[in-house]
Amino acid sequence: MASNQGHRKLGFLDVFCIASGAMISSGLFVLPGLAFAKAGPAVVFSYALAAVLIVPALLCQAELASAIPRHGATFVFIERSLGTFAGTFAGLANWFAISLKSAFALVGIGAFARLIWPDTPGWVIRLVAIGFCVFFTALNCLTVKGVGRAQAAMVIGLGGVLVWFVGAGVGSHEFHPEHFGGFFEKGAFQIIATAGLVFVSFGGLTATADIAGDVRRAARIVPLGMLCALIAVGVLYVACVTVTVGVTTTGELTYHLTPLSLAAEKFAGSAGVIVLACAAMLAFITTANGGILEASRTPLAMSHDGLLPSPLQRHWKRRGTPVVCVLITGGFMTLVLAVLTIENVVKVASTMLLVLYVLTCVSVLIIRHSRLQNYRPLFRVPLGSVLPAAGIVAYVFLIADMGPVPLWTTVAFAVGGWVWYLIYIRPRIQRESALVFLVRRIVSKKIRRANLEEELKQIAIERDEIVHDRFDRIVQNGPILDVSERITAKELFAKAADMLSDRLGVSADSLRKQFLAREAESSTVIQPGLAIPHVIVEGEKKFDVLLVRCREGILFDEKRPPVHTAFFLVGSADERNFHLRALMAVAHIVEQPGFVDRWFAAADTEHLRDLVLMTIRSRDTDKIRERE
Repeated sequence: MASNQGHRKLGFLDVFCIASGAMISSGLFVLPGLAFAKAGPAVVFSYALAAVLIVPALLCQAELASAIPRHGATFVFIERSLGTFAGTFAGLANWFAISLKSAFALVGIGAFARLIWPDTPGWVIRLVAIGFCVFFTALNCLTVKGVGRAQAAMVIGLGGVLVWFVGAGVGSHEFHPEHFGGFFEKGAFQIIATAGLVFVSFGGLTATADIAGDVRRAARIVPLGMLCALIAVGVLYVACVTVTVGVTTTGELTYHLTPLSLAAEKFAGSAGVIVLACAAMLAFITTANGGILEASRTPLAMSHDGLLPSPLQRHWKRRGTPVVCVLITGGFMTLVLAVLTIENVVKVASTMLLVLYVLTCVSVLIIRHSRLQNYRPLFRVPLGSVLPAAGIVAYVFLIADMGPVPLWTTVAFAVGGWVWYLIYIRPRIQRESALVFLVRRIVSKKIRRANLEEELKQIAIERDEIVHDRFDRIVQNGPILDVSERITAKELFAKAADMLSDRLGVSADSLRKQFLAREAESSTVIQPGLAIPHVIVEGEKKFDVLLVRCREGILFDEKRPPVHTAFFLVGSADERNFHLRALMAVAHIVEQPGFVDRWFAAADTEHLRDLVLMTIRSRDTDKIRERE
């Protein structure tokens, strides 16, 4: 399989800035006034709590992204774990939530228009937001530019403004600690409910997992970039909200739509208002434009996967943009801006994100306990199942506090997804999920290979940029012997000779005698539990490999521990050089951490084969030296 290294162009800074840019938006520049009305000065704690609550979802997304680094990752993770209906709901809900979050950013652009025209009525704010939505929809139809350096410059600029805001605000005479009096007077329930409200502020963070397919060394960089972005932006959020509460009065801040600009005016005058307004507009533009781009790719990916009609894949040939998905996304956002209030937009988006996070945490638990051998994430959520389980409890609690409008919207969305699944998807798509595999393991001791195993295998090979060499191809087409009872080395040699004789054109009796003679000359047991019997046969251009597993053990010597793993290497004299390279390949395979445990845990011979083929090792890909 060819490497996809050339397509993975994003590095740590790109991931960090994409994740940070997705969070620095209306959640900071618009929402604190609405949140303050509900939680009072403890809104600071609500923002900090929201940042902590997203950690389980972040880590679960990071684990799944390291195992399945694909575009449209959210619905792919959930569908492969929980089934086609869950994946369908997750994909549509992800599109819905990102669209709403982007619409919220556009509301922020309209709100900041009042800083320029203070007497602007509410309907004009909506009209400005809709105008920008139409503009960005048209822009996404015309061109797509995802330049990491531009995003980095934008985020660094925003970060610089916010650091100035915090430093200048705390150090000014306008900052009054007494504004935090009666910190918890609104009560714990309101503080937690407000954390659910502002949860949308961090909603863009986990969407970073959707770009894992474009990231170099995604298994390391995606989790690290997301975690660093959460820490940096979480600190900025809490610090900025603290300054805002400290320099404004309750009457000024409550329900104010431009709270940071209000605070900046207190200690920096009109210049502060202009600086914060420019930063806010830049953040909104980035979030809104990127949101349309990101949201439109979810239905595109679902269409590729067969969950939505194929016409959604249509591109504008001249521009290369998925114009159908972009127009549908832009049209939906325009409708949201025209109908829903700001608070309902925020709550519905937050509810959808929370539902997605519940499904993500459940997906990690299911796919882990299914024991699919080819599920090989290079990053794992720490503390085992504790964090995913804690995330599920926390998110369900927050969902329950969202109120009737977002809950009924989510229920209606789920019902619509179920109807779509019954009418369109179920007759067309039959894919096995990790949940089905887990249930089958529980109800039956006889395990058959799941189709999902093959898909996970191919994804891992592509992710790790494995290019199979000659040794891999021999193993891929070669025999495997899985022995259930304890046997002697003599019995093993007879079985191996029978399996290899026809493939090599050598009589089974002659081959058996060679194995015995080689073992008598010096033991082929190279370490406890492992043997590599190898002999030279007559002829030219002959080479074969036989993998052997014996759980009960093979007795090579009564004085030594039994052997559980054996690699038979048989070739003609002209293959001596390749013989040495095959020995090196075996050495690399058996030295992999956890090899013995995975070897014993493999369900059948095909899983044993996968274990060898998926090993990350130095491979011989020199075309000149490969003589098939």
